[in-house]
This record gives sequence, structure tokens and C-alpha cells, in this order.
Amino acid sequence: MASGRGKKKQVAVFIDGSNFYFKMKSLVPHKMDLIRYRYHDLMKAFLNQDETISYIGYYIGVVRDDGKHKRNQKAQTLRRHQQQLFAQLSKQKVEVVRGYLLERDDRFFEKGVDVRLAVDIVTMAFEKKYDTAFVVSSDTDLIPAMQKAQSYKKEIVHIGFEHQPSLALIRYATRSRLITRGDAEKFVAKPFKIRRFDEN
Repeated sequence: MASGRGKKKQVAVFIDGSNFYFKMKSLVPHKMDLIRYRYHDLMKAFLNQDETISYIGYYIGVVRDDGKHKRNQKAQTLRRHQQQLFAQLSKQKVEVVRGYLLERDDRFFEKGVDVRLAVDIVTMAFEKKYDTAFVVSSDTDLIPAMQKAQSYKKEIVHIGFEHQPSLALIRYATRSRLITRGDAEKFVAKPFKIRRFDEN
């Protein structure tokens, strides 16, 4: 929904999940918990004062529980981690948009994720569901979708990574922000505090 007078601009966030994961792993040298990571808080940090988040989508290829991977330990481990991640994202009101993971020679490849991401950027722009889109990806295949959304008078903010900026996406976005190592580390999951039964 487009903003009216006195209302905050609606921001839709589109996160390329696989791209985000590997960029974060290479940005921060030490091991970081990306299952319980505070994704919503990270995106909120990039808002202007006149903006509010109306949608966050996390687009990711999913290991299907279709029986094909029951004997594949790697696939079962990946699926378990994905289920844990999806539960955490749900708590943060982040919608998981599922594509497919295809296995070939013991490696997994995403299918349908970038297409779904591009379609949602354009469709939600046409349906006036946002004023500004945060596109969190380094995939240049999204440039046509970004341009189409801009033709609907939407602002496109590319959110990339300081250590591996995508110059093409920066060029075609309305504006751009880069996640620094400090940004990444600021929103790690808060550790649980276990209290002793005899503590006051």
C-alpha cells in the first residue's frame, strides 16, 4: 500500500537467502549463528525515520521431505538446519518463500528462487504493496525486476556487502547500502542466560 500524507513509507524486504548466507559467512571470519540471527533487526537498522517494514521475505531453495534423500546424511543435516532456521524466521515475522534444491554429484543447486524473487518484486510493486523495496542480493539477474519496479515509481534500495559490493546492482538501484562487519556482528543472536536456582 502506498503511503499517504502523514503516513510512513511501506518497505518490503526481499532477501536472497542463499546469497545472504554465503556473503555473511565470508564477511565475518569467526563462526556466527545464522540460524538464530536477528534478520528483522538488521533490516530495521537500514530504515529511514519515515519508513516502516511491511513485509520481509526470505527466499531459499528447500530440501524436500519426499523420501529421495532419506539415506543422504548431508541432505538430512541440511534439512534439519533449514527447519530450525524457518522456525526462527517465523518468530521474527519473516515469510519463508520456498524454491527447490536439486542434488547433482552430491552438490545442491537452487531452482526457481531467483524467478520467484523477481516476480514478487514486480508484482508487489504493481499492486502498490510497498513504496520502497530493500533488495538483499548480489544477483544481477534481478536488475530487470528492479527496473520494472522503478517504472511503477517505487524506490529500490540495494543492500549488499562491503567486502564484495555488486557494482551492477548499485548502479541500477535508487540508492544502496552495504552491510559492514560491524553491522553483521551487531545482530547476532543474544545468548541465553541460565540462572541458578539459588540466585536472587
